[in-house]
Amino acid sequence: MARPPAPVAGAVADSAAGEAGVLDVFTGIQARLDATPHLLRLGRLFSETVLVEVDGQEVYLAFEKGRIVSVAAGPSRRTPWRFALRTDAAALAEFWKARPAPGFHDIFGLVKIGRGRIDGDILALVRNLRFVKEVLALPRPAEETAP
Repeated sequence: MARPPAPVAGAVADSAAGEAGVLDVFTGIQARLDATPHLLRLGRLFSETVLVEVDGQEVYLAFEKGRIVSVAAGPSRRTPWRFALRTDAAALAEFWKARPAPGFHDIFGLVKIGRGRIDGDILALVRNLRFVKEVLALPRPAEETAP
């Protein structure tokens, strides 16, 4: 049984607005990526469409030379994607915490603990692994430092 989306980095917890919340988070990633020069440099050779599926809600991230040029809601059989990351909202909420629990710290950690799945062209993901992992982690809040 699917859990309702948890509030994450500005996401909406209401199930009727859950899809809009997921889109808002990824639109926020788009804005944060544009303000992160080292990631733009890392992704300068990455021009692909990536599917992120959260509790059955599909979001297509279209990258062009390291920039997200569009964030589109799915499902769409007409939108080709290179690889997909599929997970649930609770796992993604834990992934986006400042200090995620073991197994939730990484996209491959989600797969290992059975809370995520990666489909499609794994080679395209591995070639750009650092870029993809850092982009997906952009909604994480900065860690608080001790006074």
